[in-house]
Amino acid sequence: MPPPGRKPSAWLAPAAMLRPVLRPMRNALALFVPDEPPLELQLVGRTLLHAALVGLMAGLFGSLFLFVLEHVQAFVLEDATGYAPLRAVGEAPHAVATDAPVRWWLLLFIPAIGGLFSGFVSRYAPETRGGGGDAAIDAFHNHGGHVRRRVLWAKPLAAIATLGSGGSGGREGPTMQIGAAIGSIVGRYLALTARERRTLMVAGIGAGISAVFRTPLGAALLAIEVLYRDDFESEALIPCVLASVIAYSVALSVFGTEPLFGTLDHFPFHPAQLPLFLGLAIVISMGATAFEHVMQLAKRVFARLPGPSWLRPGAGGLVLGGFVVTLLLVVDPWIGNGHHGLGVLGGGYGAGQLAITGATWLDKGWTTVELLLALAVAKIIAASVTIGSGGAAGDFAPSIAIGGLLGGAYGGAAALLLGDASIQPGAFALVGMAAFYAGIANTPLAALVMICEVCGSYDLLVPLMLTEAIAMIALRKVNLYPSQPRSTKDSPVHASPLATLRCGDVVARARPVATLRNRDTVHVAVAAIEAAEHQDVFPVLDDAGTVVGLLSAEALRGVFAEDGGAGAGAGAAAIVADVMVEALVFRDVDELRGAAIALVRRDLRAAPVVDETGAIVGLLDQHDVVQAITAGPAAGESMG
Repeated sequence: MPPPGRKPSAWLAPAAMLRPVLRPMRNALALFVPDEPPLELQLVGRTLLHAALVGLMAGLFGSLFLFVLEHVQAFVLEDATGYAPLRAVGEAPHAVATDAPVRWWLLLFIPAIGGLFSGFVSRYAPETRGGGGDAAIDAFHNHGGHVRRRVLWAKPLAAIATLGSGGSGGREGPTMQIGAAIGSIVGRYLALTARERRTLMVAGIGAGISAVFRTPLGAALLAIEVLYRDDFESEALIPCVLASVIAYSVALSVFGTEPLFGTLDHFPFHPAQLPLFLGLAIVISMGATAFEHVMQLAKRVFARLPGPSWLRPGAGGLVLGGFVVTLLLVVDPWIGNGHHGLGVLGGGYGAGQLAITGATWLDKGWTTVELLLALAVAKIIAASVTIGSGGAAGDFAPSIAIGGLLGGAYGGAAALLLGDASIQPGAFALVGMAAFYAGIANTPLAALVMICEVCGSYDLLVPLMLTEAIAMIALRKVNLYPSQPRSTKDSPVHASPLATLRCGDVVARARPVATLRNRDTVHVAVAAIEAAEHQDVFPVLDDAGTVVGLLSAEALRGVFAEDGGAGAGAGAAAIVADVMVEALVFRDVDELRGAAIALVRRDLRAAPVVDETGAIVGLLDQHDVVQAITAGPAAGESMG
């Protein structure tokens, strides 16, 4: 209100005087505070919160899984049998008396016992058999990002039973599937859309790998890249990075900051050695092809065994125990140092460490080259038997180990043959690790970044790029994960409705269809067109009721326009058979995509759809197709 005794006009005068000054100031502020905020802070907060939750849970579950696994392996495998596996520098040490005899009879049967327990657990969740990576990929593409809750307890139990008893496989595959289950369950309980749930599932995959392999950026890239052969899930990258970083931080707080292979020396780049890396790519490609073929052979052999499928991991464990016992009895006298384990059982990172840095107990020279080659062959057989029989063990670690062993052997042989001290076998081992897994898993970028993170530098960037490129080309027909589609357009979750719907799914069956006879006059056709106001194309039937042509209302108008009207000329005496066009008929089971293309090519607005008896069930018109396209994404979200 104005002050007492003053007129309203006098009271408003100062404000009116300030308007010319205040208006420019307000306009200037509007530039910085627009009506619609440029930053989607609400969306950012929602995404970060969900991804952080998945990363935290995956880090905790992964750390708990790894902690229990190491203690079970130490007690069941090492203390009970006297087997002392090779360990990488970053793996938790466990002292085993190297002068104690290995209890061969226990080592022969313990992997079988663990395999039986793993198989028994897998009865409740068959998708937990095998590595876990392919099952996670299949859940993303073919099950809308749904992973059953029981996987969250069944996979850790099965993997601990397999790996704790000496199964030749890795921990990353199980943690990939565990992380995928966590992302799926979080999305389900938060009532997120199918698209958000799938994104959290991918974030869980990256977090699970990061918690175990300790390469946060590489794990995030692997999660979005491993889903396809020639593509990646780009929209999940940021949630993957965040979840991976949090899981990595949780794992470091539990297990320490020591890198997996320790602090490695620098590997200077020598351009003159590039031809050697070309040769390495060929060797790695041959080894990867052999691994994939032996793996498939093992799956076929164990699938033919009589009895229930849950017993097959036990049979695989028995074969593995016999193979390892025979190998150690042969290799120990050859090495001559009484070493009890050579990285064949378990993930094999100790064997990879041997290829990178060597060992004090191993003579340098051709003995090292021969041993690394022998261990690569042994690891191929052992991992194929374990995973191929259905044991819950990952294929990531064996791939890294085999690639490192082949690369170390190749680099050592090149140094000896050429007499060049600048050739470092460790560099070839690291490059071999990346090229091997990149080639058979179709993850070139992730594998490159992972090895650079392991090295702590980008010294090997150029050799990595060259070797991976050649290996990827050579291994185009070799694929470790059969569930990988080639690209996003080949994935059911990204498929257009035109690629999945049938004509019978969209045609309006309740809408009546007016038809004509081929002997009807054009006057009858005109009357039918006027009576059916909402129909532009009319099926033309013969005496047997078969569709023999189509009559377009627009075409009929053209006939009369050329003839000067409906009352004179040849147009008035014509019959429907004279003006109809060739029939175009769809079955109700035909794909909508092909039908839409046919309508466009024939320049028709509609065409009849018939059932298995040949009866017309409706007309498929352009409106139906457009409506299916616009309604498709929403339907896809609800079905995911």
